[in-house]
Amino acid sequence: MLLTGIAGVAWSLIVLPSFWSDLQVSSVATHILVGERLKPGTVEPIAVRMDAGSPSGPLYPSLVRARALIALRSAEEGLLGKGSQDLDRRLSAAEDKLKSSLMLNPADAFLWLLLYWVKNERDGFDAGNIRYLEQSYAAGPYEGWIALRRNRLALAIFPLLGEQLQQKVVAEFAGMVESEFTDDAARNLTGVGWAQKDRLLASLGGVSLVAREAFAKRLAYEGVKAAVPGVELPERMWR
Repeated sequence: MLLTGIAGVAWSLIVLPSFWSDLQVSSVATHILVGERLKPGTVEPIAVRMDAGSPSGPLYPSLVRARALIALRSAEEGLLGKGSQDLDRRLSAAEDKLKSSLMLNPADAFLWLLLYWVKNERDGFDAGNIRYLEQSYAAGPYEGWIALRRNRLALAIFPLLGEQLQQKVVAEFAGMVESEFTDDAARNLTGVGWAQKDRLLASLGGVSLVAREAFAKRLAYEGVKAAVPGVELPERMWR
């Protein structure tokens, strides 16, 4: 009985701290995934403990993904100057964890996008990294919340993309307008997508009239005069 009791205490001392650490990792990753702003200094201590310690049990795909998201946020904070002295370490950790997660779930469109971003931030832009962007579109071509980040990155290198991928990027832009991500679509058009404005605007022909009108009004509000298919705005809106 005594040995059993000692063994139980030893188990709790070893396993429970790791269990709560894994639980914290999953919780914080959920906040990151939904775009919540975290207090400065929240993520990096968790990332450090995450690298220093061992998980309490098997690394299930959901936990591996959570660890990748935390490492990614740590790298993003490093880019903002919060610990830039070890930025390469953070980017390297994020890359390794993203790859580990994708090995378990290669159909994760969001993580393929993040891997594309991390590789370019760490090593500079390389056309070879476009394959990660292609994987993201192949795994999830019509996921609106991913589009908010992906479409801008894809439009920034649009001439370097193959024709099939260009078609997916253009369709994604139209989908953003249809899904009423109006402000984001307008920023993409007037920013990184301006050189492709004719093709992007033409893609809106199949979008609902209500969404097209909202998009045209948003452009007019910004002082951008653009030919949105099937939409005629009063001249006074351009003044």
